[in-house]
Amino acid sequence: MTTPLTTLSEDETLFKQMVSEFAQEKIKPLRSQMDHDAQFDKGLIKAFFDLDIMGIEIPEAHGGVGANFFMSILAVEALSEVDASAGVLVDVQNTLVNNALIRWGNDDQKARYLPKMASEWIGAYALSEAGSGSDAFALQTQAQDQGDHFVLNGNKLWITNAGEANLFIIFATTDKSLGYKGITAFIVERGFDGFTIGKKEDKLGIRASSTCELQLNNCRVPKTNVLGEVGKGYKVAIETLNEGRIGIGAQMIGLAQGALNCGLQYIKEREQFGKSIASFQGVQFQIAELATQIEAARLLVYNAARLKDAGLPFLKEAAMAKLFSSQVAEKVASQVVELHGGYGYTKEYPAEKYFRDCKIGKIYEGTSNMQLQTIAKIILG
Repeated sequence: MTTPLTTLSEDETLFKQMVSEFAQEKIKPLRSQMDHDAQFDKGLIKAFFDLDIMGIEIPEAHGGVGANFFMSILAVEALSEVDASAGVLVDVQNTLVNNALIRWGNDDQKARYLPKMASEWIGAYALSEAGSGSDAFALQTQAQDQGDHFVLNGNKLWITNAGEANLFIIFATTDKSLGYKGITAFIVERGFDGFTIGKKEDKLGIRASSTCELQLNNCRVPKTNVLGEVGKGYKVAIETLNEGRIGIGAQMIGLAQGALNCGLQYIKEREQFGKSIASFQGVQFQIAELATQIEAARLLVYNAARLKDAGLPFLKEAAMAKLFSSQVAEKVASQVVELHGGYGYTKEYPAEKYFRDCKIGKIYEGTSNMQLQTIAKIILG
């Protein structure tokens, strides 16, 4: 008998419930202050490691949980229901950085870095630059071969987790004349000479999640820290981001569900004309529409994640999941603000935070237009 997409196994159910309870008990009391301060609580980060949600797919031999990709998706969804900043911190760690190390790292690199990623180190993924966003392979950061090491020079922009990260996967070109085939991925530690964290962005949403510039000024990287093969960094970048899209989809469905939950609580409590506004058909229809769209988005995200774990093609489904879930999150968050009336426009209620947090879903890890382009290319063959 085929199991329905949203029917979770016993292990999946217990895991998601554990993360959800943690988010409600530990993150929710801190989220407003973290948002105001634009600073993620360090105690929470330690708690993430203690909860074993920073190395979900890392093999047990390297100190991780040894679970599958879908478990990472469940964690991101559950965290984002309370705070999208928490969701993206865990998402980047698992679906981008750990994922790339597990897939492309050699035995030495895995032995050196995976135990740290599972127990204490945060990771960041550095592809974007000021002039290379959607056109990611127009990057200008250069890597010069110096025998036993490379010297990296350039700046990276919009790097999530950069403020807290100890390990960075950085993409640079070793030969500009080769175009995208000159791009190489490097594992860079925070303490490497010539590497500094630059400006921290002051953002509209997901404010507790750090987004910073990286500066590489004659940064010396040992050849043993080349991730994958020289000149094959474009494969590392694209194939990792393909999976990362599903993680952003999970963030968006979690955010949308969290916003809807706030809306449901408010409309049941708020009275107008002598009764709760939840009793008005016009409000009921809005809620039903939003719940339906969240469920459709969740099906897309879960399906893409299940396909990935099954070793089946998932590129189109991942793009669809990110595209649609980010659209749904924006619609739900906006509507929930309106359901709150004037209160929705104040920081007294969390509706406005969900609204600010949702916007990034259409932008990072591939804009909505890039997802549409990917979907169209596959459909058209």
